[in-house]
Amino acid sequence: CPYTDPVITVPASELTALEAYLSGKGITNAVKDSRGFYYTIENPGAGATPDLCSDISIYYIGKLTNDIVFDQTNGSTRTFTLAGLIPGWIKGIPLIKTGGKILLYLPPSLGYGDKSKGTIPANSILIFDVELVGVQ
Repeated sequence: CPYTDPVITVPASELTALEAYLSGKGITNAVKDSRGFYYTIENPGAGATPDLCSDISIYYIGKLTNDIVFDQTNGSTRTFTLAGLIPGWIKGIPLIKTGGKILLYLPPSLGYGDKSKGTIPANSILIFDVELVGVQ
């Protein structure tokens, strides 16, 4: 596998903003990951666990903190190589197995950082609802 897990240090200001968002929404069950994001596992799954070189098939919805949906699969799976995705997905999706579902709360550094991407403003906290359908 030619890929390496990106090492990213999330600035304290981003973590503080993410924690303020969670607190403001009354989200108390999210787990803080030592790598700088929060998550809630809705279903751990029971199949294979993906690694960096895995092709994964997923359903997902991506939202901003104002609840505007910026991307979603609309009922059909999308397939990606895990290592080619944003750092928050690289780190968060392997927390579940095939059949699992996770909510990821990502600070900007683990998303698109200080660059805007389509309708996603620069420095955005991102919320993803991800269901891992398959691991190849």
